[in-house]
Amino acid sequence: MATSAAAVPFLAPSLEQLRHLAAELRSLLPHVRVGEARETTEEFNRELFWRRLNEAAVKVAGDATILTTLFTRLPLPSPQETQSICEQVHISIKEIIAIYYSFPKDQGITLRKLVRSAALDIVDGMAQLLEILVSPAQSTENYDLISCNSVSVACQQVPEIPKDNKAAALLMLTKSIDFVKDAHEEMEQAVEECDPYGGLLNDSEDNSDNHNDEDGVSGLPSNRDSYWSEEDQELITPCLALVRASRASLKKIRILVAENGKKDQVAQLDDIVDISDEISPSVDDLVLSIYPPVCHLTVRINSAKLVSVLIKALEITKASHVSPQPEDSWVPLLVSAIDNCMSRVKELTQHAAQ
Repeated sequence: MATSAAAVPFLAPSLEQLRHLAAELRSLLPHVRVGEARETTEEFNRELFWRRLNEAAVKVAGDATILTTLFTRLPLPSPQETQSICEQVHISIKEIIAIYYSFPKDQGITLRKLVRSAALDIVDGMAQLLEILVSPAQSTENYDLISCNSVSVACQQVPEIPKDNKAAALLMLTKSIDFVKDAHEEMEQAVEECDPYGGLLNDSEDNSDNHNDEDGVSGLPSNRDSYWSEEDQELITPCLALVRASRASLKKIRILVAENGKKDQVAQLDDIVDISDEISPSVDDLVLSIYPPVCHLTVRINSAKLVSVLIKALEITKASHVSPQPEDSWVPLLVSAIDNCMSRVKELTQHAAQ
């Protein structure tokens, strides 16, 4: 029993109140993640919504500042004062959540997800702040950590949220392009170096005078699973071309949404973003699979998955209002390039698929 009691540190009554509030806020997060928009007969007032959300975010940021100021010095507030502060924080957080729930789906799922993400960041940030304040390790040394808490950061991001679904779609497409760009550059760099695990080669060279080379080849790692074979390097070429095609497709899709996207066509914009969001993870899977030791069957499977997503994204975009000229040749050209890459991958991995 003594061991059990010792495992639970004693907290001052005021800090126990903060701990309880932190747990309560944590319990709200799952509901916010799956929460549906509340149905109402009132017409959605876009201007009023953003004003309310911005004001509520400012209020939460102010509450965070008060908490930080009062609970990072002694004496701590009395239980009565703490109770009042906790009630205010709870009201402010519930207001943020209620405002998010008031955002209707017909304004755009893409934009609603961004509002939800902002609400989650604020609630999670406030819970994190409370947990830090309650921590037994609390001292003036981590005052800077607390004062620069994630609550304020999350609240400051609220005014930066796009105000319509087209702007939200462009933001998400830009992020997808950036993710694929990073993966593309990483892959190109690895190909140029022709040694994704450069440290192994360097270590082998550094120690070549002190260790016998089991392979009889000076300067090469003894573990051949750590670098590419000639067959691997040949397979990388069409895979790299697929990643380039992914980047080109996303760029073209974003240009079309920017130039021709209509704010009132929320469903079609959501469809374009949804399928485009699948491209970056598929690219990541393919890029990871070409690092040694390379399993050619895995590369074949991941290439096929990426090709499927790319073609679907191109088809959905072509069929939407952002492509005013369905006979435009850009889609067939990209599809042809993608198909050629996939054919080459299949050819080079034929032995693995048998």
